[in-house]
Amino acid sequence: MGVVIESEVWEPKPQLYLFLFFSSFLSIFLFPYFSSKNNKTSLVYPDLGGIVSTTSSQSSSFLRFQRSFLFIYSLASLNEGIQSVFGEFEYAYYGISREHVLVYLCVGSASALLFGTFAGMLSDVIGPKKICITFCFLHLFVGIWKNVTMHISGWIASICMALASSAFSFCFETWMVTEHEKLGHRQDMLSDTFWLMAFFESASLIGSQVLGNSLIGAGAWKGIGFPSIAVVILSVLIIIYIGRNWKETPLTGGVKDYVIALNACVFHDKKVCLLACAQACLHFSSTVFWILWAPTLVADGREVHLGLIYPCLMGARMLGSTAVPWFHSGFLQVQIEDCMIFAFSAAGLVLSIIAYDYQEIGTLLTLFCFFHVCVGIILPSLARLRTMYVPNELRGGMISLSLAPANAAILFVLVQGGYLRSMDNSTIMAFAAFALFAAAGFMHLLKQRGNLPHQNWHEL
Repeated sequence: MGVVIESEVWEPKPQLYLFLFFSSFLSIFLFPYFSSKNNKTSLVYPDLGGIVSTTSSQSSSFLRFQRSFLFIYSLASLNEGIQSVFGEFEYAYYGISREHVLVYLCVGSASALLFGTFAGMLSDVIGPKKICITFCFLHLFVGIWKNVTMHISGWIASICMALASSAFSFCFETWMVTEHEKLGHRQDMLSDTFWLMAFFESASLIGSQVLGNSLIGAGAWKGIGFPSIAVVILSVLIIIYIGRNWKETPLTGGVKDYVIALNACVFHDKKVCLLACAQACLHFSSTVFWILWAPTLVADGREVHLGLIYPCLMGARMLGSTAVPWFHSGFLQVQIEDCMIFAFSAAGLVLSIIAYDYQEIGTLLTLFCFFHVCVGIILPSLARLRTMYVPNELRGGMISLSLAPANAAILFVLVQGGYLRSMDNSTIMAFAAFALFAAAGFMHLLKQRGNLPHQNWHEL
């Protein structure tokens, strides 16, 4: 008579969700109270009715602009999340082998390297509005393709999604800061929008998982085309909204003048070079994390409910984003470079522990969450530094160029670690940790080279 050994699938405790989301909203709602004791500034934070102002100095035009942008940015994030989360499920549903999935990842990385590098420059020349619409059309094309053929085409989906992700990394932010400046809003309000972007993006990614799972369950008897239908509908709505409500000013100078200005800014301004290197390190490390987080959790045959862990990671990033105003405009008053040095170093230390020390699932989840808290702090802070050092008309080109070395490194580790199998996962994770420590060094050098006196967040 055989012995049946029942294995238990590991799931995070419900208290973790409550802690992350309660802490995030507590941080949001308590910040105006503590900040008002130190300065009389205009603060923006979300509540159940939308975005509200803590002082009468904020104009209604800014609130309308911010609500409008965050709404469309959240929809775009929702689209990105459905495609990324649902894409992994599609591979399993259609029985795509590990080798083919690896090839698709390499194709996507190569596409981002070859074409995505120049997308930011194109955005600066023709305007970010057109690139935002292109982002939507890429999602729309993939969604229609999947519904018409009822089968996944890995090559097409990988190329389109890689280009869409490259565009998403700069086009919405570039349009927002350009329009913000054109409307004459204060820079402190722009700083508030940065951390709200990270907050709503993380919330939308959680919503994309919930929506995707609901649609898959609702349409299980018809196949798995329902999430693609949602992508098509969302893409059409975003395109209509952008076409009706967004305006932009085209490039005033010629292309030659733009190339000269971009070359002088990115390659000859040491501060911008350091900032670009830090961005590349973060992009590389974050991508490596998302490639290896699931294999790390299920190592040695451990069974884990990955679908319940993803919201924890995004909740941790939401918590990190809400900490940004506390560091820079609250009573802590930490210099932005010092905050970045700490966040990069802490994230690098976390990945180092993951790379070299075997941990139980609960400990790994704690480390993963702490890593994403750091990422939630870093993303809005990097956006603020870009505003300080990079002209708006060069912003898209600077961001896309900074991601080129990261995409090349990602392609390298995919080929070496996945295809040739000459590099194990712990070594790749160690490289990601080293990149974060290098980013902390770049921030230290940026702080030393900064020739402008540090000012309060709301004075920038």
